[in-house]
Amino acid sequence: MGLLEFKELARSGLARRGRLKTRRGPVETPAFMPVGTLATVKSLLPEEVAGLGAGMILANTYHLMLRPGTEVVAALGGLHRFMGWEGPILTDSGGFQVFSLASLRKVEEEGVSFRSHLDGSPLAMTPESVVAAQEKLGSDVMMMLDECPPPGSTRDYVEKSLARDARWAARARDARGSGGGALMGIVQGGVYPDLRRLSAGLLCELDLDGYALGGLSVGEPKEAMMQVIADTVPLLPGDKAVYLMGVGEPADLVACAGLGVDLFDCVLPTRMARNGTLLTRHGRMNIRNARFAADSAPIDEDCSCPTCARYSRAYLRHLFMARELLSYRLNTVHNLHYILNLMAELREAISQDRYPAFAHEVLAALAQGHQGPGAEN
Repeated sequence: MGLLEFKELARSGLARRGRLKTRRGPVETPAFMPVGTLATVKSLLPEEVAGLGAGMILANTYHLMLRPGTEVVAALGGLHRFMGWEGPILTDSGGFQVFSLASLRKVEEEGVSFRSHLDGSPLAMTPESVVAAQEKLGSDVMMMLDECPPPGSTRDYVEKSLARDARWAARARDARGSGGGALMGIVQGGVYPDLRRLSAGLLCELDLDGYALGGLSVGEPKEAMMQVIADTVPLLPGDKAVYLMGVGEPADLVACAGLGVDLFDCVLPTRMARNGTLLTRHGRMNIRNARFAADSAPIDEDCSCPTCARYSRAYLRHLFMARELLSYRLNTVHNLHYILNLMAELREAISQDRYPAFAHEVLAALAQGHQGPGAEN
């Protein structure tokens, strides 16, 4: 088999149920990848993450290059052995840091030069060096180096940037070694439909192993994001996985899967857990709220996660207000369970050709719940 093979198993409207075959086993799609930026999904053991239903996780090349260093990870047997994760790992190239650390970097044809956000030391990233770094990590799915133009960028800038991205993608493809992982291209183009078409066309000519939609959920209006996804997914090969980068709101996961997206990642469920925000089928719950101080109920009566099975809202609020480390673990277990269970239900709905009804039910409950008791206001 190839390094990354996608097989469609069922379809309901534009939503598709599939199986992504990687060199470390299959991933059922649509799938959400928990983010383990620094080789850890914060506060959880790898076996806990797998037990919650995650088939694949994400780590970040830029951050791991800085610490502990890709050479260290390689010498210790690669990222999987280093962190104790047995399933597939996708590594982001560091392209998002080209966007988020704009004040610390310079983008040129050769690549990107940084000042480390840790100590100011210089770091150069090229399409070739990023592939080499991901191969040292032992990544199963590698992302090409790209630039994510910030919202409000001029059309001329976005067009020049995506053209350079395509040249970088060709260099990344040619730099792969025989033992490297699969390589995905990243479609850019801002909110300009014709530029998204141009980017998709340039990348599809390279016949990469899969394609991601980048440059979204970075400040543009939600309606614009959904329109870009709707316009771009049909331009990509139907026999390859489509990955929407950085999107993790429950409503967005359901809606974007309905447009044909197969893979998602986002720090949202784990970051919100550490901030005391719990995800439920009725919207967000702010566990800091004083109304929960003596509440004996679980987060959600219908949730089967270990947190809801054993602990009350009152206890979870107490832990969070006392800044106990267990708070982060229990909240993260719940939030990841909720997201991963939502994806499992989504896959089942597509298999039964009832995606529209499922999506309507989930989105209506989330919209109504944001106004209800315990909602994060």
